[in-house]
Amino acid sequence: MDQTLMQKYADFIVRVGVNVRPGQTFIIHCPVEAAFFARACAKAGFEAGAADVVVKYGDEQLARIRMELGDEAALSDVKPHLLRSYLDYAESEGGVCTLNIHADDPEAFKGLDAGKLNRVNLARRAALEPWRAYTMNDRVQWCVVAIPTPAWAHTVFPELPEAEAVETLWKLIFEVCRVNGTNDPVVEWRAHTAKMTAYRDKLNALELASVRLESANGTDLTVGLADGHTWEGAASVAENGAAFIPNIPTEEVFTAPHRERVNGVVKGTRPYVYNGQLIKGFSVTFKAGRVVAHSAEKNDALLGELLASDEGACRIGEVALVPASSPINRSGVLFYNTLFDENAACHIAFGAGYPGTVKGGNTMSKEELLACGVNDSAIHEDVMVGAADMRITGLTRAGATVTIFEKGEWAL
Repeated sequence: MDQTLMQKYADFIVRVGVNVRPGQTFIIHCPVEAAFFARACAKAGFEAGAADVVVKYGDEQLARIRMELGDEAALSDVKPHLLRSYLDYAESEGGVCTLNIHADDPEAFKGLDAGKLNRVNLARRAALEPWRAYTMNDRVQWCVVAIPTPAWAHTVFPELPEAEAVETLWKLIFEVCRVNGTNDPVVEWRAHTAKMTAYRDKLNALELASVRLESANGTDLTVGLADGHTWEGAASVAENGAAFIPNIPTEEVFTAPHRERVNGVVKGTRPYVYNGQLIKGFSVTFKAGRVVAHSAEKNDALLGELLASDEGACRIGEVALVPASSPINRSGVLFYNTLFDENAACHIAFGAGYPGTVKGGNTMSKEELLACGVNDSAIHEDVMVGAADMRITGLTRAGATVTIFEKGEWAL
């Protein structure tokens, strides 16, 4: 791995992705295998003026041991100090910003009890809901990125020796994240976000009531949009006025569906990793917003567990448009990682919607958001449904039909 590019990647993530502000506490979540990258980001954070950098390490192999052998009640008992470890910083002078570094084995929990996994993870999410609201409502700057590990690289490139697979995945991540030896990532990303902002503004100007997704694979899904919805893409702005990029890479323009106005069939076009296990080849049927039938070529029972997580899990909280010409899709690589794969194809998300995808949503109560049609759930799970031949049309509130995508590409 090129150390110069690695530091360039880290600097860009911290200074532009998170956009650490002077005086803030910068919290980094990182697997133990990626400690070297956390250190590079910590250095960049201090150089950007962070008052302190707090790194919270995770251990995926230990997590598997605990999930396999631990008592479910004990694993689900999330102590209050964990929540306070975030809120104390969020509520303190200077505030907080956060970076999540993903370096996961796509099948870390393969073979374990899917129901137990789901229940334990839902208990943790429920316990941390007050902190989760900070990111879901863009009250703080937050960013999610990924770096290779041997297990992930082997899944993506099983034919290569371990070291070569890791090196190849590093090079690919640098490429799709617009980081190389000659360019300035800040300049590249300014141009990219400007292009996405233009599409966002065109969609908002249409005043759509719904969008219809169609593909030859059998997808025919009409997604009614939330009342007062607004399309978003690439950059966001936190309460303190700091711009940030929630996901690196990102190629999507997205908004909130109306939780009761989704109808039709949608087919999955890429495998999806849920709780460390793969779901492949899924088909889902919606009626009046709810999933009424589902199947999957692999792990259909796990898909069922996902959809039964809570009342809102069988509805969708996001519809996102991604052109087939995105760098991730052009690479021809299946990443087995949602952060990348969701930016290769149009996608929907089971579960919670983002408050910021309706006008004034970040200051609304849950009841007010529900009244607008924004879905509520403890989960938010993106699944890929876009295809090279996808056609997307929009129905405006005035009753006109507009072509948005043709053959997988923007037509606006």
